[in-house]
Amino acid sequence: MFDLEKPWPLGLSRRSWPLFLVGMAAILALFASVDVAASRGAIAWPDNWRAPFFFITDYGLSDWVLIPSLVLMILLRLAMFPMQGLWRKATGELALVSAFIFLGVGVPGLLTNLLKRVVGRGRPTEFDASGAFSFQNLFNDWTFQSFPSGHSATATAMAFTIGFLWPPLFPILLVVGIVVAMSRVPIGMHYPTDVFAGIVVGMLGAYLVRNFFARRNWLFMQMPDGRMVLKPLDGLRQLVQRAKA
Repeated sequence: MFDLEKPWPLGLSRRSWPLFLVGMAAILALFASVDVAASRGAIAWPDNWRAPFFFITDYGLSDWVLIPSLVLMILLRLAMFPMQGLWRKATGELALVSAFIFLGVGVPGLLTNLLKRVVGRGRPTEFDASGAFSFQNLFNDWTFQSFPSGHSATATAMAFTIGFLWPPLFPILLVVGIVVAMSRVPIGMHYPTDVFAGIVVGMLGAYLVRNFFARRNWLFMQMPDGRMVLKPLDGLRQLVQRAKA
């Protein structure tokens, strides 16, 4: 379903973007028709059914990814100054990997937070007072920052970001990301439309960062046929080979 070396997912191209947007709008409209029933029904599940979702949903928090990757990137860049040769090259490569993970997860998260505030949709906690389609645009607090789901965007972006670096991990992380996204409904924090929109923003945001890196020849490179491939991390590979020798 996903060829991670293609510039965009789901067959997207400059020509197909309008059709893609129409398709996304149609899917959102479909989800909107079941938002209330799905949300109220899932919230009403027995507590022992909902408990696992409360546990797994925190995977969608971004701090556990953003803080370590940012700190590691800074420390590695500082460590490069006294280094020379292979060690400097390998340290630079690892710093670039850390930067990519930070931006690959952070940029979709930032886009999601901006959209949350612009849209200002009420969360399911506000259903009794305001209904499922109440909005407080721009000036709002967390209770009116439901669309799109930030946890869904983070978990999805994490799957694609790591998948670009280590493709064998992608299927596992994507399944985990979707489960995390779905968990937002039974714990009462989001409607299905919020979750779907978060998944889309997380996915496209990760591709946007990867393409930005590739077009600047950072960590990835763009092939003549347009495919984006991970560059050989020669420094790290040679250090590993030395350690094994």
